[in-house]
Amino acid sequence: MRKRGGPEVFRITGARQGLADDVRGRQRRYVISMSVRTLSVIAAAVLWNVERHVAVVALALGVLLPYVAVVIANAGRESAPALPSTFLPSPVRPALGEGGAESGAERPSGQG
Repeated sequence: MRKRGGPEVFRITGARQGLADDVRGRQRRYVISMSVRTLSVIAAAVLWNVERHVAVVALALGVLLPYVAVVIANAGRESAPALPSTFLPSPVRPALGEGGAESGAERPSGQG
């Protein structure tokens, strides 16, 4: 049994992602977007004389993607408001001295 005033109980489901996991995820997203940028610049160079419209779109993607990748990678650790509360309040039980046989209010006759 837990004593009154014992340690607080926290839910694991509401815990934020660890800092190392968060940084690793942002680095992974940045590397993926830079890989897509590299492939789009290569595609623009290869397709320039073959399919100019596709090459222009690939070149525009290669120019705009670094900005988007940096903004996404530098996004801070915001708290998600949709998550449940991380604190579970302890259940409220009546104290032993509040009425009933435990309080000593109903003592048999002859005892003290």
